[in-house]
Amino acid sequence: MRRSVKEDDVLSLTHVAVDDGFAPRSDGLTAGADTLPDSQELLAHILKSLDDDKADDVVQIDLRGKSEIADYMIVCTGRSTRQVVSISDKLMERLKQDHGVSSKAEGKDAGDWVLIDAGDVIVHVFRPEVREFYQLEKMWLSPEQAAARF
Repeated sequence: MRRSVKEDDVLSLTHVAVDDGFAPRSDGLTAGADTLPDSQELLAHILKSLDDDKADDVVQIDLRGKSEIADYMIVCTGRSTRQVVSISDKLMERLKQDHGVSSKAEGKDAGDWVLIDAGDVIVHVFRPEVREFYQLEKMWLSPEQAAARF
């Protein structure tokens, strides 16, 4: 039996083939569950991609035990709108190609702040001025880490 997929389903969930049709997955992962990376592998792949694309000031935040939304959050900077969009596009392409991870992005049209939801890892790519304004990582870092950083 095959379940019909509505547009809202496509926007909010990725579907994985199962014996009796399609079952929703909320973790951003696609079919082939035996080969999907764990959060550590995914984190390493994302950090390498960001390094390859010359993302600046990469901060890795461990969310395990702090939030249910993901295991890790990464905040980084692109020097321009074009670089922010390029970093985001290449990261999403590499995740899909190398690990079968279908990620979702918000904010690519403006290019000031792109949020990429890759399941266990959330990535924020900012232009420098926007990152400075929001100081998103300050909210998630421990007081000691925040004091050392800011």
